[in-house]
Amino acid sequence: SKNWPRKSSLYILRTDGKSCSRELVTGTGKLHFAYPSTQQHLLVWRHRPKSVMVIMKLGDELLQPFLEVIDFLGREHSLRVVVEPHVYDEFLRGRPGYPYVYTFTASDKDRLAEYVDFVVCIGGDGVILHSSCLFKHSIPPLIAFNMGSMGFLTNHDFPNFRRDLMDVIYGGQKLDSCTLLSLDSVNSMDEPGNSLGVMVTLRMRLVCEIWRKGGSGPEQSVEVLNEMVIDRGSSAFLTNIECYEKGRFIARVQADGIMLATPTGSTAYSVAAGGSMVHPNVPAILLTPVCPHSLSFRPIILPDYAELELRIPDNARCTAWVCFDGRSRQELGRGDSVKVRMSENPVPTINRTDLTSDWFDSLERCFRWSDRTVQKPLELEGP
Repeated sequence: SKNWPRKSSLYILRTDGKSCSRELVTGTGKLHFAYPSTQQHLLVWRHRPKSVMVIMKLGDELLQPFLEVIDFLGREHSLRVVVEPHVYDEFLRGRPGYPYVYTFTASDKDRLAEYVDFVVCIGGDGVILHSSCLFKHSIPPLIAFNMGSMGFLTNHDFPNFRRDLMDVIYGGQKLDSCTLLSLDSVNSMDEPGNSLGVMVTLRMRLVCEIWRKGGSGPEQSVEVLNEMVIDRGSSAFLTNIECYEKGRFIARVQADGIMLATPTGSTAYSVAAGGSMVHPNVPAILLTPVCPHSLSFRPIILPDYAELELRIPDNARCTAWVCFDGRSRQELGRGDSVKVRMSENPVPTINRTDLTSDWFDSLERCFRWSDRTVQKPLELEGP
C-alpha cells in the first residue's frame, strides 16, 4: 500500500436550506467536525474515486454477494479494491481473476484512511460498528447494504447495489443553484462534468479514555459509534459510580450500570434501557442509567460539548466493568475512571434518500414505530 497513489480529494457542502458553505478535503486530509452542525451534508468528489474497501460480516454466508460487489467495482469500474487480510487469505488468495484486489498488513492499518476513498459494508449494523473500530480515527464515507438481521443503519437494499454504487462513484443527486454557487463555479473543479453528489450523515462518535488511579495520562483511548457502558459484571452488588462534568460533580449512580451513547447509539442499547430515540443529526450525548436504584434517576440528553467523567469511588463495594460498542471489555478498579467527550472524527454514512427519511424508514421497518390499529370513527345517531 505504500506505493499506492493518495486517495481522491472531495468537497463537503454544508447547507441549512438557506445558505451553503464548502469544505475541501484533500487526499492527505480527513473528514472532521469543524464545529457542531445540524446542517445537511452533500459529498461531491473533486476527482473520481480510485480505491474502495469492501467489508462483509464474518463467515462465508455472504461470499457470493461480496464477490459480485468487488467484481463490479474492480473489473467494471477499474477501482482498486481493498479487503481485510482474513478475507483475502480465506477466499481470494490464489484465486485467479482478481488482480484488482489488495489487502494490507498490520503496519498499514493505521494509514488506511489515507488511501481508501470510500467503504462498502455488506451485512448488518455490526459491520458498520466493525468499520468504525477498524478506522480508529478518520473514516472514509461509508455505504452499507442491508443483509443482516436488524439493519437499522443499513438503508440500502442489496438488489440495487449497482445503481447505488454508481451514484456514489459518479454522483446521484443534482446540485442546486445554492450549492453550485458555493463551489464558486463548476468549471473550477478538475472534472467539470462532475456536478452530482450524494447525501451523507456525519454520525458523531465519542472519545473514551481509561484513566487508572494515580496515572498521569490515559491508559487507553477508544472511539465509539454507539455507546460506552459501565456495569457491575458478575458482582452481586450494584455499581457505585460518580459522574462529573468538566470537574463538577453531577450525580452518584447506584444501578446495574450506566451508559453514555451517541444519537446513533440512541436506538440500540440506550432505547432498550429506557432512553430517548434521538435523530443522528442532533449534536448530543445521552446519559442513560441501566436499572437505577432510584425512581427519580431518569435518562438525560446533554449537549455535545459536555466533557464527562465516570469514576469508581475508592469506597465502592466492588469494581466495575467497561466495554466500548460491545468490545474491549475490561475491569475498572476503585479509583479508576473513564473520561468521555465528543470526537472530531465522525462516521460519514451515505444516505439512500436523505438523513431524515432514512431514519424514519428505519424506525418503521425495524421497530414498527407508532404502529397501531387505526381507531374506528364514532357512529353518530341521527338523520
